[in-house]
Amino acid sequence: MAEMSTDRVRVETADHVATVTLMRADKHNALDAGMFEGLLAAADRLRAEPAVRAVVLHGAGPSFCSGLDVASFMAGPMSIEDLLAREEGRLGNVAQRVATDWATVPAPVIAAIHGNCLGGGLQIALGADLRIAAPDAVLSIMEIKWGLVPDMAITQTLPRLVGIDRAKELTFTGRRLSGVDAERLGLVTAVADDPLAAAQALAADVAGRSPDAIHAAKRLYDRTWAGAAPAEALRLETELQTGLLGSANQIAAVTAALSGQPARFTDPPAASA
Repeated sequence: MAEMSTDRVRVETADHVATVTLMRADKHNALDAGMFEGLLAAADRLRAEPAVRAVVLHGAGPSFCSGLDVASFMAGPMSIEDLLAREEGRLGNVAQRVATDWATVPAPVIAAIHGNCLGGGLQIALGADLRIAAPDAVLSIMEIKWGLVPDMAITQTLPRLVGIDRAKELTFTGRRLSGVDAERLGLVTAVADDPLAAAQALAADVAGRSPDAIHAAKRLYDRTWAGAAPAEALRLETELQTGLLGSANQIAAVTAALSGQPARFTDPPAASA
């Protein structure tokens, strides 16, 4: 098992699955400067690790993430203005990238949600490819409570899950949803009594598939799901399929399907930033 750890975020890899753990349990994993830095570093690492075929993202202790720790930013060293600053050449600012950078990781990212998943915490979870929540988890787009709008890339994530009227209602009211409510509305993919175990089982299933095909499928949907021109989307389907046909991992998948034996896949090259 390989491990990378900061004060706030731990990354462990085993059997082609990376587990990313938010490590500020005493504060319900509230987001301070160290948490932002640790999450960005984790995404950078996983983007460059081709042996990782699935990622599980979860929080240690009683909650997934309770949102922004405003007091820590009032005290420094990072300010709210620093969070909102956009580096030259970056699509998003620091606050947005802890959600959007999961899309740059080729492997699917599965968020396991328990306890509080509020404000920025929910927006990080929305940046994952899939979400599994405990029935009694508490989720909220809660920025309205502080007289603010959600600004951690929610414009890139929420429209793929709910209609604009539902998005407005949840944002205008900041109402709290249970995991069951969130599944009913489409904010989470599934509900499980033990969301971490369910996420790990799903990650193991994904890790047993052709990584080339999984990466291509993630790329296909991320680039075309919301607003791509039909001609562009159809071209990308063909382009990706042509690249897979006859490749070593595609042949390995066919051989495994016909023989009933586990496939032996090779790791793809590392993704570029």
